[in-house]
Amino acid sequence: MNIEKELQLLIIKVIAQLYNTDVNESQITLQKTKKEFTGNYTLVTFPLLRISRKSPEQTAQEIGEALVATSTLFESFNVIKGFLNLSLSSALWIQTLEEMNHNPTYGFVEADETAPLYMVEYSSPNTNKPLHLGHVRNNLLGHSLCEILKANGKQVVKTNIVNDRGIHICKSMLAWKKWGNDETPESSGKKGDHLIGEYYVLFDQKYKAEIADLQAKGFTKDEAEAQSTLMAEAREMLLKWEDNDPETVNLWKMMNNWVYKGFDETYKEMGVTFDKIYYESETYLVGREKVLEGLEKGLFYRKEDNSIWADLSKENLDHKLLLRADGTSVYMTQDIGTAKLRFDDYPINTMIYVVGNEQNHHFTVLSTLLDMLGYEFGKGLVHFSYGMVELPEGKMKSREGTVVDADDLMKEMIETARETSNELGKLDNCTPQEADDIVRMVGLGALKYFILKVDPRKNMTFNPEESIDFNGNTGPFIQYTHARIQSVLRKAAEQNIEIPDKIEDVELSEKEEGLVHTLVDFAAIIKQSAEEYNVSLVANYIYDLVKEYNQFYHDFSILREENESLRAFRLMLSKNVALTIKKGMSLLGIDVPDRM
Repeated sequence: MNIEKELQLLIIKVIAQLYNTDVNESQITLQKTKKEFTGNYTLVTFPLLRISRKSPEQTAQEIGEALVATSTLFESFNVIKGFLNLSLSSALWIQTLEEMNHNPTYGFVEADETAPLYMVEYSSPNTNKPLHLGHVRNNLLGHSLCEILKANGKQVVKTNIVNDRGIHICKSMLAWKKWGNDETPESSGKKGDHLIGEYYVLFDQKYKAEIADLQAKGFTKDEAEAQSTLMAEAREMLLKWEDNDPETVNLWKMMNNWVYKGFDETYKEMGVTFDKIYYESETYLVGREKVLEGLEKGLFYRKEDNSIWADLSKENLDHKLLLRADGTSVYMTQDIGTAKLRFDDYPINTMIYVVGNEQNHHFTVLSTLLDMLGYEFGKGLVHFSYGMVELPEGKMKSREGTVVDADDLMKEMIETARETSNELGKLDNCTPQEADDIVRMVGLGALKYFILKVDPRKNMTFNPEESIDFNGNTGPFIQYTHARIQSVLRKAAEQNIEIPDKIEDVELSEKEEGLVHTLVDFAAIIKQSAEEYNVSLVANYIYDLVKEYNQFYHDFSILREENESLRAFRLMLSKNVALTIKKGMSLLGIDVPDRM
């Protein structure tokens, strides 16, 4: 039953009887009653005053009296100024829970082949360093957004663009070539992405030392940077790569393959997957071709140094570099090529880029350039812009090696979960394998939930210690509640207490009705989360549901309840709360244990 739809129809019928006027659903403003007032739904009567030609209070009173008199759905009502607060009957809430119990996929819409296709790009790593905490937020947001879109009946393609070329890649390559002594992941015992990341940091260290040495000889900082032989070698290597020099390309392939193997291990541990991976080394040429076409058509212009630019001043934007003087590409060139290839490959209705808010200007420019080049999809690109994630001690810097590595972070979270769970006795009576599975769920669940509960648009500080707490708005608190409910259901089964399909009418408490109402909200939350591209709505909904259930669990007996109908209702309620927790957490990429 769609309760709000049913209420709207009843209200429309009553208004027609009272005021001899037909109204449509858009004129019926229903909202969930605020917690400080008695009621389940509130009707705002102000839009109806032109029809009733009476005061807000009188209009609300008349509609309330008519609804209670003509329908058994309503138990009572009260009027606060122009707001009609409606309390629904226990029978309606029981019927609603029964229908939900018969529909285990409640809240999810199944996609069909006619559903719009969303492509979501996330991760976008560079092959000169391992994934770090910033990538973790990006991957988790992208993966969760995809799951929420799918739950809303959309077709989704999860995609990644790997930044595997450019001056930053050449820095790692050059450092390994000069100082690596043929070190490999196998010889060092390190993951490939970690190994290459160390050479990226090493390049920066050697470069800074060279600049400091030149400055000590009397050069200014700008002069020293211009004189740097190390940076000149890196630029020369990039030109060789773009000219397809065999030795350079073979080195690039070898080192990138080390990195890809490392990335795959990290993605697997994180629970993140992709349907299609694009590589900048393959897309930048397409982008360069489109830029040169735009130049021929007079859309872009060439400077005296041979670089190619776009004048976007008419769009209240600046001039944008598209190809450097030496002919090498920039990020924008690659993004133009990638966008073209994607729309050639798939019938995309909406293209979403999950990229940090420091790139807001970049995506405004990209959208404008694609539109200038004649692509209809240009203006329809969506930038899912999210805030930065920092640590309590401040920002991270890749070149200085001060980042929090994703692999190390996940390992630390799992170990912290083990220590905390042991201290609290959560793993008592578990086999070693069960304990390993639980601490992995809890550790990764704590990490994912702590990041995803924050509004994506906001900057956030990640605090590992806070995230692993078994109380408060955390993943472990939610996971423990799911395990607690499963324990209740197991005990019921052991006592041969079955949950019937139909529950006899019984008077419910306000807390029990409120819990069913919260369960009903699940579908609306999933819909809103997709419409607003805000995965935190799902996370915080689950926490609110769990908090409400724990209050109910504390205040009411379940298995010891003597009234069989009430006991059956509470078991059915518990079962569906657990299912909703599991479904909601799955949208965040989080598993929930049955025992804990």
